[in-house]
Amino acid sequence: MSEKQDDLKKKLTPMQYHVTQENGTEPPFKNEFYQLEEDGIYVDIVSGKPLFSSNDKYDAGCGWPSFTKPIEEKEVIEKEDRSHFMVRTEVRSNESDSHLGHVFPDGPGPNGLRYCINSAALRFIPKEELEKEGYAVYKKLFA
Repeated sequence: MSEKQDDLKKKLTPMQYHVTQENGTEPPFKNEFYQLEEDGIYVDIVSGKPLFSSNDKYDAGCGWPSFTKPIEEKEVIEKEDRSHFMVRTEVRSNESDSHLGHVFPDGPGPNGLRYCINSAALRFIPKEELEKEGYAVYKKLFA
């Protein structure tokens, strides 16, 4: 095991590690942010890079937090995923290369996308704590 992986095993919960480093999936409907309706941003649990805003979150009924778009397109990368006998588009964090979830072409909004993301790959920063946590630039999203 590399030093980076060893450090992540110490920093992350077993589920967070499984999801982000082993391309795992947490159980639907039984995860931290599925029903969270608070205003704020969701950041990569590994790198801290901003990924999604509560403004773009909606209940897709799939059991995981779903978003119509990322905050910053450059922070997420998409890759073809041919696992589990299907072809899907995997979503990964650009900075940490962590597995986040998948994006599907069945969402609402102008782009018609649904970013279905594992809660275990995210950390939530409430809008009241954005400045304290170093994300003051994103306060404008909730003005």
